[in-house]
Amino acid sequence: MTAPLDSTSPTENHDANPSNFVADIVDEDLRTGRTQGRVVTRFPPEPNGYLHIGHAKSICLNFPLSERSPTGRCHLRFDDTNPTTEDVQFVTSIQNDVKWMGFDWGTNLFFASDYFERIYQWAVDFIKAGKAYVDSQTIEQIRESRGNFYKPGDESPYRNRSVEENLDLLTRMRAGEFPDGAHVLRAKIDMAHPNINMRDPLMYRIKHAHHHRTGSTWCIYPVYDWAHGQSDAIEGITHSICTLEFEDHRPLYEWYLEQLPDVPADKRPRQIEFAKLNLTYTVLSKRRLQQMVAEKIVNGWDDPRLPTLAGLRRRGFTPMVLRKFCDRIGVSKRDGIVDITLLEYALREDLNATSPRVFAVLNPLKVVIENIPEGHTETFDGAFNPEDPNAGSRSLTLTRELFIERDDFMEVPSKKWFRLAPGGEVRLRYACIIKCEKVIKNDQGDVIELRCSWDPSSRGGSPADGRKIKGTLHWLSAQTALPAEIRNYDRLFTVENPMDEALGGDFRKHLNPKSLEVLTGALVEPSLATAASGARFQFERIGYYCVDNTDSRADKLVFNRTISLKDSWSKEATKAQ
Repeated sequence: MTAPLDSTSPTENHDANPSNFVADIVDEDLRTGRTQGRVVTRFPPEPNGYLHIGHAKSICLNFPLSERSPTGRCHLRFDDTNPTTEDVQFVTSIQNDVKWMGFDWGTNLFFASDYFERIYQWAVDFIKAGKAYVDSQTIEQIRESRGNFYKPGDESPYRNRSVEENLDLLTRMRAGEFPDGAHVLRAKIDMAHPNINMRDPLMYRIKHAHHHRTGSTWCIYPVYDWAHGQSDAIEGITHSICTLEFEDHRPLYEWYLEQLPDVPADKRPRQIEFAKLNLTYTVLSKRRLQQMVAEKIVNGWDDPRLPTLAGLRRRGFTPMVLRKFCDRIGVSKRDGIVDITLLEYALREDLNATSPRVFAVLNPLKVVIENIPEGHTETFDGAFNPEDPNAGSRSLTLTRELFIERDDFMEVPSKKWFRLAPGGEVRLRYACIIKCEKVIKNDQGDVIELRCSWDPSSRGGSPADGRKIKGTLHWLSAQTALPAEIRNYDRLFTVENPMDEALGGDFRKHLNPKSLEVLTGALVEPSLATAASGARFQFERIGYYCVDNTDSRADKLVFNRTISLKDSWSKEATKAQ
């Protein structure tokens, strides 16, 4: 698939001066005195789901922007205007995610519902000024009468109701006298306006639903376009940063603010739109994420296969990985799609520098070293990171019975096979050299055990006679290894754009059946017995893993694969070509 023109890849130099046109605008406003030296931004999520990596881009834009002024601040404001989809659990998760990302709103935590009364009084003012009216058409009738790009809209038969009748109806709407859908409040602008958003847009709709903060106090709720700018004005926001789909809504945003008599021109917020994040092999639509959770395609909002911040955290991502990634891709005005390998590159870069190296055997094959007596042990020192002398080390115990990876033995070795085979020698990492003397099989002909010998002169891994051993294996002592459950996570989708209409438009058709593999017979080294929740490691020769922050406990160790050591997907793509 050909990537759009704004796509990015790890082969490009994204560290050198990534673009951020929004920061340029803010700096110019500070230079010219447009905002009197103030920068006040806001991050305004709707509490109807968990935040995802697309929100991380917005977080990493809004909070640092406010720091461009010594007195700047960034508000966390919940757009809680739709009680049928919102919940306290989402409010809590969003606050946790923003804090996890390393940002602090201080005392500036707000809710659109804080302003319901003031926004309502502004609506009353609009009616009195002849700028709003109650429409009794159905939503379908309103939609049909708005026209389209080629055809102007038709005025509502209720558009010229008197001020007194409109005020009476709005008062009764608020009092709960009417069922859902009976009436709406609309702004009176221009049904022939070239921008459809300006054709008498909705301001209020009736919803008899319990609100997570206001309870049953209200049964009419402002739509986003009506609450958005007014909330910004109340809070003194200077720069209202939105994603690109709100560009066509900006004239309405500005029109509403212009009609507010108590918001002078030099105090009006400025809306700026930027391109949202789109990632290959990923779905970032909150509605689709909700669908995946509801249909149990994934195991909750924090499933490590999801791009939610909770899922990424559980998978082993750190805030610094996401912040560095967001810095690298920059902020543009043009929609595009970012190659997910750029995110994976940033992740591997961080993991390689910070993750201790440990041993884990995911598919164990028993090895008996026959010239080591029962009960005898040999101890070796294994560095947590050979490239970092300050990383420390741990003790590795060699005993008569060991485990190696089943894939590290081949009874009939192929050409250039440098791992273990009958009669062959390999180096056990940090320990010694062993030789396969005999293969034990069960009645079905499956290899169940290897009988080997070790070379005592090769302690530390180097034979005394200087012979060259090409293969090096990781291993675990049967005496000290700990059982663990390993969850190998992979990309959730098999195609670059799961929502591509040319591919059917149904993302469920492109789910990766191998996105999760659970291994229950795996073993890990004893140093991991007390590993902290979320701690990240490199399982040598296998990949990067972290301690599951939900299911892992002392009597059941659970590790999630964060990412493989190398990009296996690019290899598969090369093969396909």
